[in-house]
Amino acid sequence: MIDRRRVPELWRRLDVTARDLPLGILLLVASVVPGFHGNGTEFGGVPTRPADALAVVAAVLQSLPLATRRRWPLVCLALVSCGFALDQLRGYHLFAGIALPVALLSAGSYLERFRRTTLVVSSVAYVALAVALDRTGPGEPAAEYVTFYLALALAWGIGAWMRSARAAEAERRRRVAEDARTAERTRIARELHDVVTHHVTAMVVQTEAARYLTASPDRLDQSLTSVSDTGRRALTDLRHLLDLLNPEYGTGHRSEDRTPPVGRVLTLVEQTRRAGQPVELTEEGTPPDSTGSADLVAYRVVQEALTNALKYDHGSRTSVLVRHGGREITVEVGTDGSGSRAASPGGSGRGLAGLRERVDVLGGDFEAGPRDDAGFVVRARIPVGAPA
Repeated sequence: MIDRRRVPELWRRLDVTARDLPLGILLLVASVVPGFHGNGTEFGGVPTRPADALAVVAAVLQSLPLATRRRWPLVCLALVSCGFALDQLRGYHLFAGIALPVALLSAGSYLERFRRTTLVVSSVAYVALAVALDRTGPGEPAAEYVTFYLALALAWGIGAWMRSARAAEAERRRRVAEDARTAERTRIARELHDVVTHHVTAMVVQTEAARYLTASPDRLDQSLTSVSDTGRRALTDLRHLLDLLNPEYGTGHRSEDRTPPVGRVLTLVEQTRRAGQPVELTEEGTPPDSTGSADLVAYRVVQEALTNALKYDHGSRTSVLVRHGGREITVEVGTDGSGSRAASPGGSGRGLAGLRERVDVLGGDFEAGPRDDAGFVVRARIPVGAPA
């Protein structure tokens, strides 16, 4: 037994022809019922006559083609128009006559090609039918023909408006989807920048330093070990990023700590120290139980600032301050300007701009620029509790 709650879903799965056929069958049945004979659409004043074989043809032509009104709207309109003309010229005045406005509305709504041609041909056909009816019957005032034409034109106009509304909605959905894809690409590019740039910069700086340690095997081994450790961390973070791109990729991998908490800032600091950057870390306060995505943004601020310190002020004294408040996390990373530019890949300018966007989304404040005395400073105030 079919669940009644599934009936709408099963109905939507049917082909449009099958869904439109019941309307045509209903009009056909109503047209052959004796009580409705002569009570249908009357246009042109031709006297009503009893039904005969041609009346059945007229009823079929006007009703059953409605099954194709969405799939083949032009075919539907042509057949229904022929049936309507036969109906009115013979004076049957069948109930199925109301199919003509329906066919016009469907053509205006679903016809994609030859729309102007269809309008012109339909108008010429209407004039020819009006002249034939005027000669066949007692005739009617010209205003009657014009009024009926305007009524049919209104049906087409409503269909055209429905078509325009559907196109506008489709365009809106396309723009929303495109904006969502663009935002997702931007987010992924930002994550990729944050994950790769810091590790690769540290590896390049450490490798450059190792070139001058060939006379000190112990220090050379320590430097190469740091490069290896940094590479492993880069691979781990890249796996986490791949999990975002393809959830199935993460099956079998550890899922914990995919979002780096502020507590891992110490790992960043130690890695930066091994790359030859003297860094002093100060943490104040206790992180709240729930920070939303604020801890990740704070982590990225420290990561990007330390990356820039390695690139552009290598060897300078660097300070990292992370202050946990009840409602916000404050981050400040600065250098004293005593270092030099490292032999590392040049920057794209995307890092600081991406940080500003991240902080702005959470309703925080971000600033980055040179200090008054020397060096560079990055400051961020990040409200906690914002959703990830």
